[in-house]
Amino acid sequence: MCRVLGVSRSGLHAWRQRPRVSARRASDDRLLIDIRRIHSESRGTYGSPRIHAELRCDGTRVGRKRVERLMRENAIEARIRRPFRTTTDSDHDRPVAPNLLDRQFDPERPNQVWATDITYVWTQEGWLYLAVV
Repeated sequence: MCRVLGVSRSGLHAWRQRPRVSARRASDDRLLIDIRRIHSESRGTYGSPRIHAELRCDGTRVGRKRVERLMRENAIEARIRRPFRTTTDSDHDRPVAPNLLDRQFDPERPNQVWATDITYVWTQEGWLYLAVV
């Protein structure tokens, strides 16, 4: 079989004795454990630059591109923070309702004073509107 495939018998035996996982792959596997730990501790907010910096602070000598590659190959991504969205515009030229209550919160009888408010709550289904009376 060696003759047909054009390899020496000593080469075949050396190949069979060689470990199945390369030293680089084994090193990548150990490094991946640390990458996942740091990513988890950051609650998924750290990307490759911060994970690389953490590894360097821990004393691990590793290149930035190697961290990027391992994260990309294992689908480890930073969760991107959503930008703050303003929901109230108080800077306008329209008339403003007068403050009739004027912080006097002790009415003399029931149903004399009513107050309301509305807020927006983000859920996995989208925005929900909460109105309180």
